[in-house]
Amino acid sequence: MNEDTTIAIVEDDGDIRALLAGYLEGEGFRVVSLEGGASLDRLLARGPAPDLVVLDWMLPGEDGLSICRRLREAGGPPIVMLTAKDEDIDRVLGLEMGADDYVSKPFNPRVLLARIRAVLRRARGGPMPDVAAPERLRVGDLTIDVAARTVRSGPEGAEVPLTSAEYDLLHCFVTRPQRVLSRDQLLDWTRGRSADAFDRTIDVQVSRLRHRLDASGSGVAALLKTVRNAGYILAAPVAAVGS
Repeated sequence: MNEDTTIAIVEDDGDIRALLAGYLEGEGFRVVSLEGGASLDRLLARGPAPDLVVLDWMLPGEDGLSICRRLREAGGPPIVMLTAKDEDIDRVLGLEMGADDYVSKPFNPRVLLARIRAVLRRARGGPMPDVAAPERLRVGDLTIDVAARTVRSGPEGAEVPLTSAEYDLLHCFVTRPQRVLSRDQLLDWTRGRSADAFDRTIDVQVSRLRHRLDASGSGVAALLKTVRNAGYILAAPVAAVGS
């Protein structure tokens, strides 16, 4: 429920910060308003971490992209980038740095609210595509625990750190192995058309997912293939794993 959810707003413009805080509080969220990366770091050090961070790109001192990258590398909370930049290359850069979604200024607060709710649903394991899956799946040297939303690799079971968006993308592939999945399908299943996403979003997410899987040593990255003018396919069978 919203009242159990804390949103941190990191925005140096006091008017925008107050507007967002008032709107989100009116929707039942707990809100922490912050001016920059240093105040966010102090909040994270005190704990507990917020459930989601709305992060402005153009901040004085350390910019939003740098903060985003740090949070993602540390396994921090989901991030919605908020910025005046609206070129595709800027959106791609924000996603590559680890943002879960992206909203351009000027914006309608209702649009931001929809993005926040969508990202929170993904982070908390909200409804996924209508494909039933066993509780645990295995492909290559990778084991996916569907209930726990965790991914492990190798005989030692080392956890593979994935963002909520990356996990949802992997879930789509492992529940539909050896099938070509179009970009439109992947956008609908992982982000929803309300997110106003664009085709390149999926290309970026697949690239990031491949990088994570390659680093895991599971051999699955090479199985995630691009099908020209069609989409992507997980070119391997997926097996259910007993409890």
